[in-house]
Amino acid sequence: MIVVENLHKRYSTPHGPRWVLRDLSITFPRDRNVALLGRNGAGKSTLMRLMAGTDTADRGRVERRCRVSWPIGHARGVQRTMTGRQNARFICRLYGFEAEVKERLEFINGFAELGDAFDQAVETYSAGMRARLSFALTFAFDFDMYLIDEGMAVGDAAFRRKASRAFKERAGRSAMVLVSHSASLVRDLCQAAVVLDDGKARWFDSVDEALRVLGMDE
Repeated sequence: MIVVENLHKRYSTPHGPRWVLRDLSITFPRDRNVALLGRNGAGKSTLMRLMAGTDTADRGRVERRCRVSWPIGHARGVQRTMTGRQNARFICRLYGFEAEVKERLEFINGFAELGDAFDQAVETYSAGMRARLSFALTFAFDFDMYLIDEGMAVGDAAFRRKASRAFKERAGRSAMVLVSHSASLVRDLCQAAVVLDDGKARWFDSVDEALRVLGMDE
């Protein structure tokens, strides 16, 4: 699980500091998929980065009691001057899969559908290609909890269906925290929801109730 306690996060703006999260406490369990919802600017992506450890809070703490992925869909941490293959090889070694590099590289390139671009610098990729690479890199390894920040919105309809199937296949052994503006996707994949509002978090055992609160009940 991921335990968030008394989290505060602010950003500097031309008009002074803007608090995005204020004394936020919430626990994301490993036994269900949770939708992370809120209006634009509510702090969903910020909280996701803090949970992944790719950003730091002003106060409070995040305790990761399981293996947590990086936020899928944004390709953060991928070195843009390196090729997709070089990035994949580095991450394989980082996670201790040096003996299986060949198989992992084949999986990553096949899943990301990059073709010859796999051997080109990531800085030449489109945003969608970078997101697909990040998605494939994540699925090359087993995590206890996957963090998805609109990650399944990338690619064409066929790729989105493949991504959705991949997550459903892992649902029996892994959990996820999903940021999405798609009510149908949230209903399809999640069993609970957290709504961010005014820097605080509210837990909902019912996804439908959370969607109604936000006016997302399609």
